[in-house]
Amino acid sequence: MASFLGFVAFLWPFVVAPGTFGSTQTPPLMFGVLLLLVLAVIFAEIADGRIDAKALAMLGVLSAINAALRPLGAGTAGIETVFFILVLAGRVFGPGFGFALGCTSLFASALLTGGVGPWMPYQMFGCAWVGMCAGLLPRVRGRAEIVLLAAYAAVAGYFFGFMLNLSFWPFSLDPTSSIAYQPGLPALEQLHRYLTFFTVTSLGWDTGRAVTTAVLVTLAGPAVLGAFRRAARRARFRAAPAFTAAAVLSSTSLGATSPGSRPLVPDPDRPTRGLPGNR
Repeated sequence: MASFLGFVAFLWPFVVAPGTFGSTQTPPLMFGVLLLLVLAVIFAEIADGRIDAKALAMLGVLSAINAALRPLGAGTAGIETVFFILVLAGRVFGPGFGFALGCTSLFASALLTGGVGPWMPYQMFGCAWVGMCAGLLPRVRGRAEIVLLAAYAAVAGYFFGFMLNLSFWPFSLDPTSSIAYQPGLPALEQLHRYLTFFTVTSLGWDTGRAVTTAVLVTLAGPAVLGAFRRAARRARFRAAPAFTAAAVLSSTSLGATSPGSRPLVPDPDRPTRGLPGNR
């Protein structure tokens, strides 16, 4: 539901005319809806046992780290330093955690850098999708995993820029321009105009983001993935004991302990539950 509403907010220029989603009313509405959806995702993960108190603490720590990292690269030739954390955390902790981390990271960094504005909800949605999709990638390990994550990081860098430009494209150009948004044109014609606009104005900037993120994932990925997976294992709570059928039968036979009977013992094969996606 959250992603569906986000795509509607981004892609409306291809299906409706300006004024249906006002440029001044849409961002506050998106921000309020997004906060509610983030809370809903977190509560759903808690109820399902995939996020616990320690996972929430990890969410806060990683959000603070990303908020501190973002000013180091944002605004310099498209270089971004926050996406590789989103990719690796979403990979280890799962799509729900990645979605929440993308939202909270951008919200915290906006407060830290004074970057609160009508663009912030769109940035939060974009980063949320980057973290969420990282948790949905195929399960591989070793070098193949790093190659997969680096390729995904590069694609995510372009995807983020492609989607973010949609938030201001209909309002940023002279309507007489050949790459401006024109109400009433067919969707394919609008898409052609937008692709030209994206190539001319944003492709070089987004290339910087894609290359930076892919390089960071390649160089720091193995160490960071290992650290995240160790944190995921240590954050697990002890599960309630599960008793095997054989132990129950032997221990309850006539209420007596015979030479061949065994006391009730926890099932060692029962998995514990803690941070999501411990891969």
